[in-house]
Amino acid sequence: MYTLGIWDGHDSGAALIEGNSVIFAANEERFTKRKLEVHFPIHSINAALKYAGLKPSDVEKVAFTTTELTKTLERAFPYMKENYYQFRRRKQLRPRFENARHNLKYRMTSIGVVPFSTSISKGIVARNLRHMGFAKFKLDVVEHHTAHAAGAAFTSHMKNGAIITLDGVGDGICGSVNILENGEFTRKQSISVRDSIGIFYEQVTNVLGMREMEDEGKIMAMSCYSYPFPFEENKLRDFFIVTGTLIRAKYGPTKQFEMLQRIAWQTPREQFSYMAQQLIENVMAKYVSNVLDRYSMSDVAFAGGVFANVKANMCVRNLEQLRHWYVFPHMGDGGIALGSALYSSYLENGTTDYRFNAYLGNEYTKDETLAVLKKDRSLIFQEESPFDHTSHAAELLGMGNYLLWFQGRMEYGPRALGNRSIVARSDQEEVKDRLNLYVKKREWFQPFAPSVLEDDVGRIVEYDGKGLDKYMTMAYMVKKEMREHAKSVMHIDGSARPQMVGEENLIYMNLIRKVKGRMGNGIVMNTSFNIHGYPIVMEPGDAVGVLKATKSKYLFINGIFVTNRAGVY
Repeated sequence: MYTLGIWDGHDSGAALIEGNSVIFAANEERFTKRKLEVHFPIHSINAALKYAGLKPSDVEKVAFTTTELTKTLERAFPYMKENYYQFRRRKQLRPRFENARHNLKYRMTSIGVVPFSTSISKGIVARNLRHMGFAKFKLDVVEHHTAHAAGAAFTSHMKNGAIITLDGVGDGICGSVNILENGEFTRKQSISVRDSIGIFYEQVTNVLGMREMEDEGKIMAMSCYSYPFPFEENKLRDFFIVTGTLIRAKYGPTKQFEMLQRIAWQTPREQFSYMAQQLIENVMAKYVSNVLDRYSMSDVAFAGGVFANVKANMCVRNLEQLRHWYVFPHMGDGGIALGSALYSSYLENGTTDYRFNAYLGNEYTKDETLAVLKKDRSLIFQEESPFDHTSHAAELLGMGNYLLWFQGRMEYGPRALGNRSIVARSDQEEVKDRLNLYVKKREWFQPFAPSVLEDDVGRIVEYDGKGLDKYMTMAYMVKKEMREHAKSVMHIDGSARPQMVGEENLIYMNLIRKVKGRMGNGIVMNTSFNIHGYPIVMEPGDAVGVLKATKSKYLFINGIFVTNRAGVY
């Protein structure tokens, strides 16, 4: 039986599972071209059904998540959702009473699930599905953090372990501790939304003039440019304390927002970023350590938006009692459609281990790709064999070019992992600057990431054997003798967020091998195939659009080499 999971909030999307296999998963932003789309995932649902060759009436079970008061109101009055989307993404002029609007949000989201909110949400979601042609289906409701935890637990391949979630807020809480043991998944503990370290980091992002729920990674990157100082001198150090397996906030969200604004007023932004990052690293490391001790666990899986912070994750990984770790690759709310489907299926048949990889989205044939290319006379293109494709790409990389790289199925989650990537040499800062200025058009302090051959991991970074990171969810320190070869993919402190590539992506692995044969190291610079502020490209037409808009020269797409006649960079 097929189970469809859907999510109709921040970064909406859909996922389809059958038996113990994840068949398809994608987010609505790729179809609508609006980053972190919030509307009902009609396109994602249709794409999942099309991929599996199904009609809506073929699906017998649908699972969705989050029925708190605010989410229910947004479902009932969709203009509220769109209005907040435009406000949060700063697509409108700064409104009056901005602080009051934020404070109202914090008060409303803390209410959680109330009487009738679940039944109202369920009715609205069912109505939307029926409008799409769904007929006889069972509709399951999955609690927000249960969906996060199920995504991590059931794709981690762990038999026994702790499952920890931390985010801003969902269904009235901001975190949970769960245990997977002998096929049983149980919730042990929840954290009140008042004590949300996720909301804290959102507020820091907002106070520094960036978009909360989107630009938190910029705060992490900026923190590297502060002068370091001990935690005892951190003005934010007492904002949170860890007591056993609980996180406690000194202030509620409204008072906390006010205090952060006061402190930021007289603090350089790099130093303020460092203070926030230092605090979250200390809190997360102590909290996870206490959880592992309390429940006598050494294996742990993580989900929730807080675990998008790869440098805090590195502090957690360095805990002595931690043996193996796993971060669900779509750790934010964009991943809870899949988590909902997995948990619903678990309740039905007890399955706790699923076949899963990162490549779960749309794919396009060579004929479909050629049909797009033939429409544009400004492009020169030729088909290549798989061997010639990667050899040609490695040759151009060796000459100092960056390449737009589009192959196979689209990646699931926020990271480009070799199928919708822009790649370049890792040892040239000039190409990094060129990409930042003319293609990505983003802040200079944001580093790119390395893709490294699985076999070369221990030679390039300080690898501890606690888990291969296929999904760029964890920071590692680059070995000092390798830093000259990784100049364009490191933070200023020598850390990097590697993708460790093996046979799960043969074409990309072969490209990196060809690069190693030419330059001596199995490492390339990898960044997402998009223009900053827009989603990663999905289809060949998107790829051509970025090629032309950025005046890039070269595109490698589904076995076809494309040259842009008007390419400059």
